[in-house]
Amino acid sequence: MAKAAVLHYSCSECGYSTGRWLGRCPSCASFGTLVEEGPPPASRNGKSSAPRPLLKLAEVEANEADRIPTGVAELDRVLGGGLVPASLVLVGGEPGVGKSTLLLSALASISKHRRALLVTGEESAAQVKLRAARLGGAGSVEILAETNLDSVCATLEAELPDVCVIDSIQTLYAADIGSAPGSVSQVREAAARLLRVAKESGVALILVGHVTKDGSVAGPRVLEHLVDCVLQFEGDRYHAHRILRAVKNRFGSTNELGVFEMTGAGLQGVPDPSELFGRSSGEVGSAVGCALEGTRPLLLEVQSLVAPTDLAMPRRVGTGVDPKRLAMIVAVCSRHAGLTLGQADVFVNVAGGVRIDEPGADLAVALAIASAARGIPVRAGTAAFGEIGLTGRLRPAAQAERRLEECSKFGVETVVAPAGTKARGKISLLEADTLQRALGAALDKTERSAA
Repeated sequence: MAKAAVLHYSCSECGYSTGRWLGRCPSCASFGTLVEEGPPPASRNGKSSAPRPLLKLAEVEANEADRIPTGVAELDRVLGGGLVPASLVLVGGEPGVGKSTLLLSALASISKHRRALLVTGEESAAQVKLRAARLGGAGSVEILAETNLDSVCATLEAELPDVCVIDSIQTLYAADIGSAPGSVSQVREAAARLLRVAKESGVALILVGHVTKDGSVAGPRVLEHLVDCVLQFEGDRYHAHRILRAVKNRFGSTNELGVFEMTGAGLQGVPDPSELFGRSSGEVGSAVGCALEGTRPLLLEVQSLVAPTDLAMPRRVGTGVDPKRLAMIVAVCSRHAGLTLGQADVFVNVAGGVRIDEPGADLAVALAIASAARGIPVRAGTAAFGEIGLTGRLRPAAQAERRLEECSKFGVETVVAPAGTKARGKISLLEADTLQRALGAALDKTERSAA
């Protein structure tokens, strides 16, 4: 009598494996993430591998390989200067955000000087050709419509393209694994084998990944650990602007930001996002802040609404800002700046869908809240940056010189900054050591007296 196949269950979040189903994963404490899988494939020869000789790290020869430019300036910025040969890059994003469009444009540019291959598992070759025609042509990009993992790996090892895009990793399947494409075991096996191919053959691989409803890359968490770089493509598909940021990057900074605009000819990079996001209408509850994303300073419009609440616990809602930091800024404004916010809901939004995480944007958020609470607009042509402490004092922001240069570039007349900031150019610099003095300097005194 044939022996029944032994089932096991794997966690879709962390990859933990167990022989029985559990409601909660013992490893990552996630609920409902254990998925049934078939038995792992048996060894083909049943023999253990022979030991390999060890090397001393000091004796290893490491030559710095030239990066491969993608031809898309914003993508190269986020990658750290281009693709590294033999690297594995994962690009995730919502459906319809433009992942395939961006990577097809990059392949078209790369194919002018190097071999570029597109492995498509979601579209036919004819469908890709129609999309490439809308984007202005695909150059010399080679294409393979295949979902069998063995065939894809064999093709990569035989053809050895310089760059290969696989769209998407969830469509590949290994025939010797008894589960459906996109399952935890299939995605884990595909990623591991593609990683081996990339490292051994020197092919720069870009994997397109689906995302879950909370925005994280679908599949096991081990997928993000295996790859060298994880890029997150954010944005609303019903709006024109997209943001590309690096969540993980072994060859560059994770603080860089790429901004794109969706046009009829595909995604176009926005070289000066400050001009796009830093426009302020001078209305009550609006302030311009200069935030730093990696090496790029950005002028961003911060909007706020302060309204009386009927709830026992007033709401503190932030879009594009850290909710915990927003709650801290509201508390400091109430305690040290004389704002009455205990019985009011406070809403803060960063225009354009950009998210700011650095503390140098604290002062702009506080200015927008104070403007909305007092009904007084911020002085025209004014921007602000600075970190707010719990005592109400302003702390210097990193790379103040770069921020001031960005403000001067886009015609900002006055900048409110922490005391000790050195003025540059023709900008009028208003220094303040406390939040209360900064609010007094930034809010329009003419409007206040008229009110």
